[in-house]
Amino acid sequence: MKKLATGTLVLLALIGVALIAFFWGVGVRNGFVSQEENVSTAWANVQTQYQRRADLIPNLVNTVKGYAKHEQETFEKVVEARAKATEIKVDPTNMTAEDLQKYQEAQGELTQALGRLIAISENYPELKANQNFLELQAQLEGTENRINESRSLYNKAVQDYNVNIRTFPKNIVASICNFAKKDKFEATAAAQEAPQVSFD
Repeated sequence: MKKLATGTLVLLALIGVALIAFFWGVGVRNGFVSQEENVSTAWANVQTQYQRRADLIPNLVNTVKGYAKHEQETFEKVVEARAKATEIKVDPTNMTAEDLQKYQEAQGELTQALGRLIAISENYPELKANQNFLELQAQLEGTENRINESRSLYNKAVQDYNVNIRTFPKNIVASICNFAKKDKFEATAAAQEAPQVSFD
């Protein structure tokens, strides 16, 4: 009878430990899901800001065209770069380093093309004084700042997630549940600089 009671206590203790471990694992997994969603949301915000920039470009090109009709090659390069940048879609749930690099390269090409477009205005004083152009320029500058901020917030969300899934003992749950490390946005130095839009 005493052996049965001891055996029962051991069994109950093991069941209790197993239940605690199970509920702890569920809580950890749910935390990973929440952080993964934070990463997805942060990435969506990055894409939203890049889309905002892409949406400004047609108006900017049309405004510049009205004054600089002989800059057709520059206009075409901006339009091509915009098309390339907007066609690349990256799913944050299964993003690879290569996907992120292609996205960054396309956005970098668009940034360079925009810089050349803005530089055209130096040759056209009437364009530099055009209120529509000045407003678009200000919006573009603000958007570039938002892009940089969004990329920083995305990288912070990725860092928090990566640290969490790699910390012991949570890394065991991450491995069992297939939570993988995510890549940060690592733009080149040129891509991180906003196009020069000052006319001073």
